[in-house]
Amino acid sequence: MVIILLLFAIVTSGLTIAISAKFNNEARTSVNIIIKTANDAAEIIHNATGALKDIQEDLVEASVGVEASGNLYSTADKFDATAENIIKKARKNRHLINKAFKVVFVITIVIISLNLIAATTLSVSGLLKFWRVLYLLMVICWLMIVIGWLLFGVYLFLENFSNDACTSLFNFEENPYNNSLSYIIPCDELLSAKSFISEVGGGIYNLVNEVNSNISNLQGTFPNLVYLCNPFTAPPQYLYQPENCPPSSIQIGDIPKVLKPYTCFDDGGEKCNNQEFISSSEYEVVESYTSSIQNLLNVYPSMEKLIGCELVKDAFSEVLLKHCKPLRKLAKTVWLGILLLELIIMYSVVLWMRIKVVHEHSYHVSHGQG
Repeated sequence: MVIILLLFAIVTSGLTIAISAKFNNEARTSVNIIIKTANDAAEIIHNATGALKDIQEDLVEASVGVEASGNLYSTADKFDATAENIIKKARKNRHLINKAFKVVFVITIVIISLNLIAATTLSVSGLLKFWRVLYLLMVICWLMIVIGWLLFGVYLFLENFSNDACTSLFNFEENPYNNSLSYIIPCDELLSAKSFISEVGGGIYNLVNEVNSNISNLQGTFPNLVYLCNPFTAPPQYLYQPENCPPSSIQIGDIPKVLKPYTCFDDGGEKCNNQEFISSSEYEVVESYTSSIQNLLNVYPSMEKLIGCELVKDAFSEVLLKHCKPLRKLAKTVWLGILLLELIIMYSVVLWMRIKVVHEHSYHVSHGQG
């Protein structure tokens, strides 16, 4: 019976540690998904602010739109501050959570190993009839059992914590602007940029329409000119739908390619011909300005997704669908394993106490008869 219990204890310990390792990896994967989303959000914001600052510099160099330039600079700084806040929180939370899981996993290995060593030493000492140390080993085993029950409580708490965390993730999908998880990724702070994004869309929409109107007037003189793609719908929505552009239109970022044949690059004092009506300095301004606007358009869908908190919802949905159920199941399996291990060790201690009592009784009887 003692040998069977010891074998059960060894198998249970090994399985419990293995499942605990899986729980640790699953928990870290879930945390990494959330933290990666926070970092992606910060990167999107930085890309947008970089484009805004480029546009601002172009406006300053062109000495136009001083007020607009100041507004862009202020908005970019505000976005950058939000991004840095998100990164700071993400790094802090990632460090704390990963450290906590690592500590729990190490403690799990240590406690289960000590329990198993104590139980093994007790059984070996009993089988070898080292009766003098048996009482001391029984006391040590009871101490290990108490510590084991504390570890059982930790994983029972982690199961409930996983359940609460998954509930918070579900609630976040319902209301991302008022949730305990907003501390990590503050969707409410990003929501304030929604009106600015709409203004950007309206500004580009009007700019493209104005350029296309000028192109219409020049079609008689320059029949090869093509219209710009207006990626935004009509007011008041200004929805970003570049897929609706005519196939013959060009992107804003391609304007320099169209203008290049009509630009006079006066190298070595050569005279410009009649078909070249744009100077090289004007071409450089247009190239820089259109490049900045195109960079802003490239990041625009991501900004929309971020401001609507869709980026965060997608990440949390992934955790809900792929990781929440395994987390709860693994945590429950670990505390069940710890429970079984402690019951085995308790039964072993009780069994050895019984064997010790029988041995002492037999010893006294034999000595009494003698």
